[in-house]
Amino acid sequence: MPTYSYACTQCDNRFDIVQSFTDEALTVCSECSGKLRKLFNSVGIVFKGSGFYRTDSRTGAGTASEPAKSDSGSNGSTTKSESTPAGTTSTPAA
Repeated sequence: MPTYSYACTQCDNRFDIVQSFTDEALTVCSECSGKLRKLFNSVGIVFKGSGFYRTDSRTGAGTASEPAKSDSGSNGSTTKSESTPAGTTSTPAA
């Protein structure tokens, strides 16, 4: 069962109470009979880290462990004949 925080608008009495989801919210302060308001706190769970959604519950194609596919005909590699213009030779510098 969750714990809810309340604060009185008149006497600023603050307290926590364990209530079921189906229980009605409290409206009357037990100390001064003033009006209560429910306080909302930050969420108790925080997702941290890069790639949380990338790695969890993912199966099949697109995982990081698979090697990248490439075409063997147009792989972008340069050979010596392509890099040197026709009719010239490269000589090492002395």
